[in-house]
Amino acid sequence: MAEIARAIQQLADPDPAKRASAAGLLRARAFDRCFRQTNDWIRDPEFLRFTTTSEKDWQRVSFVVGIAVELETFLRIHRANGSPHFAQVPPEQDAIEFELHFERAGPLDVLTSRDPQGPGAIARYLEKFGEGIQQIEVYVTDVDQATHLLRTRFGLASIYPATRPGADQTRVNFFLVPAAEGTKCLIELVEKPPFTPRSVREA
Repeated sequence: MAEIARAIQQLADPDPAKRASAAGLLRARAFDRCFRQTNDWIRDPEFLRFTTTSEKDWQRVSFVVGIAVELETFLRIHRANGSPHFAQVPPEQDAIEFELHFERAGPLDVLTSRDPQGPGAIARYLEKFGEGIQQIEVYVTDVDQATHLLRTRFGLASIYPATRPGADQTRVNFFLVPAAEGTKCLIELVEKPPFTPRSVREA
């Protein structure tokens, strides 16, 4: 979509106001596509118990929109935004990434492939779709229990059979869920450290 492509390029604009406006548009389009008319689980009171907000309102849940871009775009956006630190991504995973934070628009995660010619998830996305909204990260307090709920109550299949390490020592799992106009949306459930021992969580 041309609007999304323009907004991604504007993340590297010298004008901070234009960068913030672009971030707001990208987040709004991601939420509209993935949540406005689909995915009742994001509004489910039991699921909301596992989210990182005290307000049990899905629109207040902590979201980060992941934008996949080519390396050249990645570096331009990185420089334009003050060269934020790169996340520590497990070496076996196909991603280099950093977060952008905007006071009103909220955070974005900017990702590119470690190996553009390789078989990794970001490389495959870019080859198939080009630069765009690759995923939405939903922060949860217990990724195992949130994953179990989406599997058993909503019949969604996780991409990985078990939780795996994510960037910056998080724990993650992924779901490919229905989205607007018959498309799919990649959801990453993210649990930040420190982690509560399973024996305590399940007590």
